[in-house]
Amino acid sequence: MATDPHRRQALALLAGLGTWVLAPGAASAPASGSVRLAAAWERQGRFHIGLLSTQEGAGHALQMHAALEVPTRAHGLCALPDGSVLATARRPGDWLVRWHPGKGTEPQWLWQEGERSFNGHVLASADGQRLYTTETDAETGASWIGVRDARTLEPVAEWPTHGIDAHELIWDTLDSGAPGLIVVNGGVPTAPETGRAKRDLDRMDSSLVRLDARTGRLRGQWRLQDPRLSLRHLAWSPDGATLGIALQAEHGDAATRHAAPVLALFDGQALRAVPTPGPIARSLQGYGGSMAATPAGWAVSCPRANGIARFSLDGEWQGLAALPEVCPLAVRGGTLWAGGLDASLQNAQGPTVLNHPHGPGLRGARLDNHWVLARG
Repeated sequence: MATDPHRRQALALLAGLGTWVLAPGAASAPASGSVRLAAAWERQGRFHIGLLSTQEGAGHALQMHAALEVPTRAHGLCALPDGSVLATARRPGDWLVRWHPGKGTEPQWLWQEGERSFNGHVLASADGQRLYTTETDAETGASWIGVRDARTLEPVAEWPTHGIDAHELIWDTLDSGAPGLIVVNGGVPTAPETGRAKRDLDRMDSSLVRLDARTGRLRGQWRLQDPRLSLRHLAWSPDGATLGIALQAEHGDAATRHAAPVLALFDGQALRAVPTPGPIARSLQGYGGSMAATPAGWAVSCPRANGIARFSLDGEWQGLAALPEVCPLAVRGGTLWAGGLDASLQNAQGPTVLNHPHGPGLRGARLDNHWVLARG
């Protein structure tokens, strides 16, 4: 599937892969109150993944701690127990990388050869031994979960997602018995020859699917009433009883699309869209980016509205927190962190929002959709 060393070497040379930077002082032990985030970004037409760091409290700059250049835009990331970081290309992507920031080991690359493409997200088992990637079959358009050995990155199993355009996946906390996975099929039809170009949107079929994490057996499938709402990104409520899903509207009519909701909730029995007040909804333009939850409620980044849509855990509208070109969200100690164009916010849902200006290594950088807390 992805083992041709000659192709890998050629692509590495063309893209400058394996070139990584460690910021001055980055090898030192983290100070008390330090925050480290695995991130992806674009700067001056070049794409990177890396670690960002700052200190808690207003005024501390968010700095580039370590960075690895990647060939195309990265999307989802995953931090493993040994301190390594996984990242994969946004859909339709052909690479997956495992990188040990700050160590002398070379990044470990996996390339798809054309039969499959990565859909932008990767998840690891709790022990870090297995990886789960959302993928699409180039010939049929059907989506799959690839189960991979974390050491070699090679496949050991594959399971259908029972849909198309599969995107993020997450562990199922609703079933206390056998382990399960939840994956959302974005449902947007595309074709290999046209990449991300959307087509035949009247055939959209977005769904939420529960799978047995041992066998891939289908446990259930749910859809929203509005077929033009694409299910994209996922986060559990703090008690693990409700799943929040960020939505992206695909209606042909601009007015309908801009008035569409950006949040859906799933309690194990029903999947429902959460309405947003009319005037506010139009500013969100029906586009939800990253998804997070804290005891204060749900947060959906809305870069087209330059703000974070905030809801109570029951789904009541709480307001829009302003942040230019906000995209990635992360939760640390029950507090929401949010990344924007020139600055990032700590306690972005609270009454006292703390500002972290971006340091020199991040100036002019555009952060991608996701952050994850780095280990170690």
